[in-house]
Amino acid sequence: MTQSPSQTTTGWTINEWLDAYRTGELDAREALHNLRNQLSSTDPSWIYIVSAAELDAQLDALGLGAPGIEAKNLPLYAVPFAVKDNIDVAGIPTTAACPAFTYIPESDATSVARLKAAGAIVLGKTNLDQFATGLVGTRSPYGAVPNSFNAEYVSGGSSSGSATTVANGLVPFSLGTDTAGSGRVPAGFNNIVGLKPTKGRFSTKGVVPACRSLDCVSIFSLTVADAELIASLLDGLDAADAYSRKMPAAATYFSASPRFAIPAAPDWFGDEKTQAAWDLTLEKMRALDVELIELDFTPMFALAQLLYGGPWVAERHAAIGDFMKDHAGEMNDVVRTIVEKAVNFSATDSFLAEYQRAEFARTIQTVMSGFDALLVPTSPRHPTIAAVNADPITVNSQLGTYTNFVNLADCSALALPAVMRADGLPFGITLIAPAWQDAALAAFGKKWHAATQLPLGALKKKQSGFVPSTESPKGYVRLAVVGAHLTGMPLNVQLQERKALFVESTFTAKNYRLFALPNTTPPKPGLIRTESEGAEIIVELWDVPVQHFGSFVALIPAPLGIGTLTLKDDREVKGFICEGAAVNGAKDITHLGGWRAYIKSLQK
Repeated sequence: MTQSPSQTTTGWTINEWLDAYRTGELDAREALHNLRNQLSSTDPSWIYIVSAAELDAQLDALGLGAPGIEAKNLPLYAVPFAVKDNIDVAGIPTTAACPAFTYIPESDATSVARLKAAGAIVLGKTNLDQFATGLVGTRSPYGAVPNSFNAEYVSGGSSSGSATTVANGLVPFSLGTDTAGSGRVPAGFNNIVGLKPTKGRFSTKGVVPACRSLDCVSIFSLTVADAELIASLLDGLDAADAYSRKMPAAATYFSASPRFAIPAAPDWFGDEKTQAAWDLTLEKMRALDVELIELDFTPMFALAQLLYGGPWVAERHAAIGDFMKDHAGEMNDVVRTIVEKAVNFSATDSFLAEYQRAEFARTIQTVMSGFDALLVPTSPRHPTIAAVNADPITVNSQLGTYTNFVNLADCSALALPAVMRADGLPFGITLIAPAWQDAALAAFGKKWHAATQLPLGALKKKQSGFVPSTESPKGYVRLAVVGAHLTGMPLNVQLQERKALFVESTFTAKNYRLFALPNTTPPKPGLIRTESEGAEIIVELWDVPVQHFGSFVALIPAPLGIGTLTLKDDREVKGFICEGAAVNGAKDITHLGGWRAYIKSLQK
């Protein structure tokens, strides 16, 4: 812990919140009410801050103090977060930064519901460029959201408030959305992490659409590890979302000396400080033994032009067309002007543009196959609010130079802090890879972020370099569970009955395979160490009291048992293993990456 519970919790990471709860140094109700009381309705980052009663209702839903409830075992027990105000939170207004559009949803968006189920607490709804149309953070009647380092500069958008609440340490993570870069540009401008998943990896049910076929729920956090944890909880097919999909195969990881393609002769639009920051970033990349190869980005730029220069603006109109019939005059002028361009495109134009998109995407994917990833500046310039106000369309377009093509090309992306510019503003980079390479991006991202030694967000707080303890506390045995004992699964009660403590969600080393064992009730997996091709499998670590460990082991039926498991960071812990002969004829589900994904696949 870097701060005692008597001090502010500002700037804490997820692990710091959880550690304070687990050790009893922090009371959830007291801590979250104290934090809520620090939030200001005059801060343009917020559109809505939960009331004291709404906060208490969420805490009550965790079962605090209820007999037999071990709420602290939840993977996000009482961890606060913020939600972009185009994502539904039950009982709280959704405005999409347009007061005339306001409605109160009866249910949570799937992403919010999954985080609440994991124990997280919504503190409020955040400001955005109206209807998620913009990369600047200024197109809102609730006020322009200033940059967390210098208020004269833009915060980036459209997920402006979601980024600044994290950068300023008010919450450890937040949800944004990303259609054209809204989950990346604000991260780059505020020195935080922005995870834009593969399209369909996270459900968009309960999200006000921008371009529904391209939209992604995104994650902002202070560290890559925190973003990765949240991603693991949001992951999974949602039958209620027609665009939801599941990962077809396990991710491949970058080599020890990765090859990144960088744009040849980038245009900095006169921003020499950003250009200098990029040059310094490339030096640091080469110092990490990264091979950098210049690439002609013409196909990427051509594809990007389709997003606002083609009929995808008609998809934005499809999302809010009915509303605009009677309320167009109550919209932001710039946003309305953009969406009204939909009348310039016919149904035929839409199909022709889709054919172009597919061709450009295939070209881009073919080019990318020769590299581990694309490495780009998250934005080629960082403008002032005054510069945006003077020329809102042009400047906004420039900010999307390296972001607009990504969803159209079906890529995954991770925005990362890189260096500080000469004027004290942060400069960020983005790694772009094909669909479903999210884990590979995160693995390299953690290595890169640690190497930067940058402070977290806009805080004067050094990276803690948090590494989970190899050893469990005295009197406990650290155990990795992989199947029916996971949080929310049927046999998790066996851990709770023994007062086991949840530690973290993590992964095995990549030399394991996972099988669905036949004729087991409840369904159980078999985890096998292999010398051949394997993968990293999601596990949860629990600390089981020594005096109860024997009775737990006695409940484990053959062919399962307890042995030694190696984790992705080379730690060794006790964990579930399976007799090799038992998987003969069993279904190999290694490609799903974990037991939860398999159980969800059965519910289709």
